[in-house]
Amino acid sequence: MTGSQDQSVAAAETRLRAFEREAAGLRAKLHRYASRMVGSVIDGEDIVQEALAKGFVAIRNGDMPDKTEPWLFRIAHNAALDFLRKRARSRGRESEVELDTIADENSALDARIATEASLAELMQLPPAQRCAVVLKDVLGHSLEEIGEILETSDTAIKGALQRGRESLRKLAAAPRMASPRPALDRQDMRRLGDYVAAFNARDFDALRGLLAEDVKLELVNRLRADGKEYVGNYFGRYADETHWHFTTGLVEGRAAILVTGPDRPDGPPRYFILIDWENGRIAGIRDFLFADYVMDGLDYSSHAGNVE
Repeated sequence: MTGSQDQSVAAAETRLRAFEREAAGLRAKLHRYASRMVGSVIDGEDIVQEALAKGFVAIRNGDMPDKTEPWLFRIAHNAALDFLRKRARSRGRESEVELDTIADENSALDARIATEASLAELMQLPPAQRCAVVLKDVLGHSLEEIGEILETSDTAIKGALQRGRESLRKLAAAPRMASPRPALDRQDMRRLGDYVAAFNARDFDALRGLLAEDVKLELVNRLRADGKEYVGNYFGRYADETHWHFTTGLVEGRAAILVTGPDRPDGPPRYFILIDWENGRIAGIRDFLFADYVMDGLDYSSHAGNVE
């Protein structure tokens, strides 16, 4: 390799490392936006991962944006719209026209209403309005910054922002209805309860015995691993720690493990874990220990109780 090639490779690595640092600092903000666009902290994390992956590919291919933040937000925004389109089609709804139209400025009251709105309430806004409200009133972007992200005019942004704010004011003033409790599979809940009991008893050998041969592990924002032998080491880390307490619960209507500290075992969860089962074995573990930003806006309840 020539000297110039060495310099080129070194420069590319420098750009990549710089991008990694900036992306890490933006991850929580990107998730806050994505989760509010699609109404789910879990799906929002998938969108963030997709956006960052596309960003890394672009950087490796020599693209280097002048401003990383609006560039990454634009990628995440487009990924969220793609997700909404796919979900709309899977539910048999035609919302393509609405999605394709996405193309007093400062209000403390509207910012408070938007920040306190639940994901379910935000999902009642059309995507264009939801996008403008989240970027402006939740994340604090200026109209100019929003224009850079969406590549659209101030007029379009102001119109969507005004309509979105009006809708959220009405939702905030209306009485809140309790969400219907989803029917849960008794067997899955029993398995999850056994998992939690074994963990709290620190019986990690029993948990390793439940792993499928091709089990997949995702420590969100940290690593991925496949295979029973490798994933079995995951419990080794928890075996060295004594300060986590597990309980069964619901996350966005899905059976989950809620994790609290020993000082407040009945307090709010610090993070959560999702378990996928297949033929009575653990086929997948998705652990959010290193992604506590997903707790912002999380719809959860502890102690799932009776199932249908």
